[in-house]
Amino acid sequence: MRYTTVLVTSRGPFLLEGHRRRIAPEGPEALAALDAFLRDAAPGVYGVRLEGRCLVAVRREGTALRDGIPTRLASSPVAGLSGPLPKPPSPGPYDAVRLPGVVTLLTDPAGTEVWEACRAAVVSWDGRGWVVPPRDRPAVDSVALAALRDLLPLREAPIPVASRDPLVLINAVAGVVVPAVPGRDSLPGEALREIRAALDPGADRADRIGSGP
Repeated sequence: MRYTTVLVTSRGPFLLEGHRRRIAPEGPEALAALDAFLRDAAPGVYGVRLEGRCLVAVRREGTALRDGIPTRLASSPVAGLSGPLPKPPSPGPYDAVRLPGVVTLLTDPAGTEVWEACRAAVVSWDGRGWVVPPRDRPAVDSVALAALRDLLPLREAPIPVASRDPLVLINAVAGVVVPAVPGRDSLPGEALREIRAALDPGADRADRIGSGP
């Protein structure tokens, strides 16, 4: 069974090809079912489960992320695995590290590296460019991060918990969110504009359903 969370705007599904890649292991019937559902879906956020040709879609309230959201640290609930990992539905391992109104930055067991957040991928700005955790760190296979790899130059390197480099959160519903992380610097405006332009849910993107030849 494969699961994904899709944002449908008035322009269509955001980051469609990333969601299709996430569902692809279920086979062509699953992809056809996903396409058929999204082609007629009203704007909103949907949790979509697929197993073969069987599709179950549940309307969700939206994203829990927002600019300025407080953060806390916790050890990753999937620390014993090696990423990237299929997105798990709820109930699942990430439920235990999610709290209302707070985003949890998930670290290695020693608490020295940030691997991801409880609802998003993590990207850091080192003053010269964008940094993402190495691919072998256990983390959800992020649709938004996969898209960002195609749009901006990203450098893979550990993101130290103790660093002052600013962080942003990215996912396929919220786009880009700037959390409040004590001890980290503010993100320069030019860098924020760059990454938001790359992952703007309101943009007229070429990867929406029905676009292209």
